[in-house]
Amino acid sequence: MVSYPEKEHYDYNDLVAIMRILRAPGGCVWDREQTHESIRRDFLEEVYEVCEAIDENSPEHLCEELGDALLQVVFHADIAEEEGWFNQLDVCDGICRKLIYRHPHVFGDVSVSSSAEVLDNWDALKRKEKEQQTQTDALRAVAKTLPALWRAEKLQHKAAKAGVRQSSTDAALRVTDRADALQRAVSETPDSEAAGRALGDLLFAAVGLGDVLDLDCEALLTAASERFLSRFAETEAAGAPLNASLLEG
Repeated sequence: MVSYPEKEHYDYNDLVAIMRILRAPGGCVWDREQTHESIRRDFLEEVYEVCEAIDENSPEHLCEELGDALLQVVFHADIAEEEGWFNQLDVCDGICRKLIYRHPHVFGDVSVSSSAEVLDNWDALKRKEKEQQTQTDALRAVAKTLPALWRAEKLQHKAAKAGVRQSSTDAALRVTDRADALQRAVSETPDSEAAGRALGDLLFAAVGLGDVLDLDCEALLTAASERFLSRFAETEAAGAPLNASLLEG
């Protein structure tokens, strides 16, 4: 048994100390077995649960889930320290330096007049910091592990900043064109690969329209899914037939 002092309030240093105890000989066998790869999915799950707590507008739930997400940060940093990569202080040092560097209008002599200018400066400083020489470098830096709709949105948003802009009318027409192409692929050819590509192009075009209209496609699809779930539940509860009409919205 490991004794740890009882406190009225524990802080970040306590969390680090507890994690080290759990990972040390005589600690928790499960915690000791974990690697960056084995808890990667856990990190994603905790972040999504934070988002759910935000959507619920629940302070208590949000506080709990932020703690779970913070645990994942400490967990990974502790594993990294054991591997000789970096430690908890390096993580804090890095983010502090980044915040100071990317806020020259607060910590330097740069003047801004709007949030848009703040974001433009942030992007420019990020490109300099990451040594991104071309617009392609900036697009390739968008994480491949993002949800597909989100990644498509960020790619098109960055492309628009580089000059690849479209009007809402053109974006809507592009969606229609891609929908027609998908219909042809499904009806005229038995090739599922062609239909799959056409469907991917349609989804990409739909995300492009959302970006032009400044809409969050992830949030829109989530809302549509929730509406479908409500229709499904209400129909089943009423004893009515469950059929494809439920997909019509």
